[in-house]
Amino acid sequence: MNYYLGVDGGGSKTLAIVSDSAGRVLGRGISGCGNHQLGAEAARRNIREAVDEALARAKLGRTEIAHAVFGLAGADREADFRVLRPMIADIGFGSCGIVCDTVIGLRAGTRQPDGVVVICGSGTNCYGVNKRGEHYQCGGFGYAFGDFGGGSDLAVEVFRSVIRSWEGRGRETLLTEATLRALGYPDVRRMFDDFLDEGKRIPPGLVKLLFEVAGEDEVAREILRRQGTELGLAASAVIRKLGMEADQFDLVMVGSVLTRGNSEYVAPYIEQEVARRAPGCSLRLLTMEPAAGALLLAMEQAGASVGPTLYENLEFHLSVKETKPA
Repeated sequence: MNYYLGVDGGGSKTLAIVSDSAGRVLGRGISGCGNHQLGAEAARRNIREAVDEALARAKLGRTEIAHAVFGLAGADREADFRVLRPMIADIGFGSCGIVCDTVIGLRAGTRQPDGVVVICGSGTNCYGVNKRGEHYQCGGFGYAFGDFGGGSDLAVEVFRSVIRSWEGRGRETLLTEATLRALGYPDVRRMFDDFLDEGKRIPPGLVKLLFEVAGEDEVAREILRRQGTELGLAASAVIRKLGMEADQFDLVMVGSVLTRGNSEYVAPYIEQEVARRAPGCSLRLLTMEPAAGALLLAMEQAGASVGPTLYENLEFHLSVKETKPA
């Protein structure tokens, strides 16, 4: 029996999973941020901590792991890999690989080796791989580099919509009352002055208000519509670059803005854009931990076969409970 390690190192947490070759999970480890762009030393410490905990729970040593894959936020460019290669090598596995967390999100969400993934969590990203193994990433570097949305940007849109409504430049919106209640202000004037005078940053948690009022508020729905359209445009760009227009494949939706019962206000606009480019594309909501994708890649990179029973075991052990079908 061979054993494998899959790691999902994100901006808020790092999850490490050890499984056998049948997909039975033997050990888990969890720690803090694994994105080196937010602090290389902290990421190094957190990744190692999660790995050590997973191995200890599995009662295995590093030499017993046939192959490990580290799916890491911030593993985007060669400049990132120059930092990450020695960092991961120092953890001490004889055979391992490093990929961006978008890659493991895609692999966890489809039973095909090819497909496209859109991520909408704290930020946005899009990645695809075609039947020939060619891959392409679109986005992931913020608004100034062409992106729109994700939790941080959407929270700004909430705050901005409240200010514009108050000033008379925008329509009335239920986001006003919801935002004042969430931030603890009696009126918009005091909120406006306090944020300016104290240099406060808009809390990302305001993104949740969009979904609270969207059923009755057109301003909120417009923001979410734009988010879906932008994700669809990114996916369409990936599909076009990789020549996947005539293929049958899954588009996997990943990230809290999409997976926590919220997709009804965003997914139709992703689908609308993508259907124009690739009619054979099917939307899929991620229902497993992305670390499952790292495990699948670890097995495939080691030359192991990946079959239905293995997928079923991983889905049993690593399902994400709060997700709903698209």
